[in-house]
Amino acid sequence: MDTIASLFSFITTPVSWIIVQFHSLYGAVFGPDTGWAWGLSIVSLVVLIRICLIPLFVKQIKSMRNMQALQPKMKAIQERYKNDRQRQSEEMMKLYKETGTNPLSSCLPILAQSPFFFALYHVLSKIASNDTVGVINESLLASAQKAHIFGAPLAAKFTDSEEKVAALHASLMDVRIVTAIMIILMSASQFYTQRQLMQKNVDLSVKTPYMQQQKMLMYIFPVIFAVMGINFPVGVLVYWLTTNVWTMGQQMYVINQNPTPGSKAQDSYLQRLLKGVTAHGEVRGRRRRNIVQTIVAKGPDRNENERRFITGLAKAGFVAQADGTVIRGDAVAAEAESASGARRQQPKRQSKSQRQSTGAAPQTTEAAKPSLEKRDEPQDTPAKSAGKAASASSTRQAKSGQRKGQQRPKHPSSKK
Repeated sequence: MDTIASLFSFITTPVSWIIVQFHSLYGAVFGPDTGWAWGLSIVSLVVLIRICLIPLFVKQIKSMRNMQALQPKMKAIQERYKNDRQRQSEEMMKLYKETGTNPLSSCLPILAQSPFFFALYHVLSKIASNDTVGVINESLLASAQKAHIFGAPLAAKFTDSEEKVAALHASLMDVRIVTAIMIILMSASQFYTQRQLMQKNVDLSVKTPYMQQQKMLMYIFPVIFAVMGINFPVGVLVYWLTTNVWTMGQQMYVINQNPTPGSKAQDSYLQRLLKGVTAHGEVRGRRRRNIVQTIVAKGPDRNENERRFITGLAKAGFVAQADGTVIRGDAVAAEAESASGARRQQPKRQSKSQRQSTGAAPQTTEAAKPSLEKRDEPQDTPAKSAGKAASASSTRQAKSGQRKGQQRPKHPSSKK
């Protein structure tokens, strides 16, 4: 570990300078030789580094989601080219390039922290060896050696001998109790961070080898840190425990506010969003409206959580719009009803005969009937009326005298 730390000795001066600046601030409050002043200086160093690494953390989250989304395609490539490793690698790189995914992005925060971690280890090792380092001079070195956290010196380790611990004005039992508790907390925070990522922020509908790898890492990483932790000074354990707690809180925020689609965290988030819409009657916040807008734009491609959210809105009397807002269902129903009513009020297309019978007849029938009757009555003269009556009576007599079937012609002698 000392050999690796020496490789990052070039960064010990900036790290020691940052620690000294924070120490001057906290020393004015708690005293320059106290463990609080030096311990909080290390914690502040971690917070400052992690704030600077937030862009890398965002890139890490995006990379992990892209990797999860690409797992089915990666599995198909592996099955298709299982006998051709070179072609398989080429297709994988082509897939990464097309989607803009970098597999190493998930490791960027850890890689970026490594120089600061080993530089801090190098600084604390020099303090334990009573050597000045960076901007830490002899007076600051003496102050750091006097600093204890719950009875354990900053530069003491779990594996140190009793003589070395006694030289730092502490007891071996105190050092081992404090370091053991910090190692357990460090490993537990690492395990919980990975566990909540796997259980809450992973699309459970897609079963891929990537998930199995993450599960293995969830159990392997805490064991690795526990084994390595016994060789870390107390100050480094403070550093690593602080960064683990920061990562856990940062991960919880991301899971609650920007969950992975299809995960349990997304279901919980959409249920909270549904309650907020039901209580206030609107979608509050631009980020929430963007999420609703994305769900509406998916259409039939929504996952189960998103379909449940849209159904919940409908049951509550709301309809999601394309711009991410919601309106009440009764307004939509009234608008649809008015539109359908307007369509029903439009006259149907009629034929010419229908227009004549419906449009012209009502205007002329009432006037036409009397005029016809009047026109017929004067034209009938008495002679014509008598002729019509005679012809009508003869026709009736002929009809009444006719027999059914074909009539036989009369004999010529019958005319006589």
